[in-house]
Amino acid sequence: MKVGKRGEIYTSKKLREAVGIEEGGRVRAVVSGGKLIIEPIPTIERLIRRQIIEVTPEEAERLSEEAQREAGAYG
Repeated sequence: MKVGKRGEIYTSKKLREAVGIEEGGRVRAVVSGGKLIIEPIPTIERLIRRQIIEVTPEEAERLSEEAQREAGAYG
């Protein structure tokens, strides 16, 4: 990897693809034990694609009502 004049860190396409870093995407940087750890922050779309589940319309309605009750917005 290479570090630019303004501190930019340049990685290879292969490395970015391996961890899911996409152009225009966001990453989180953490320092741990003297190491810099850079990890992608997944978009809501990516999270939804990973969590596809099948529910009946009745089950979806029940889940919606339950979430609204917990948020105090049902009724």
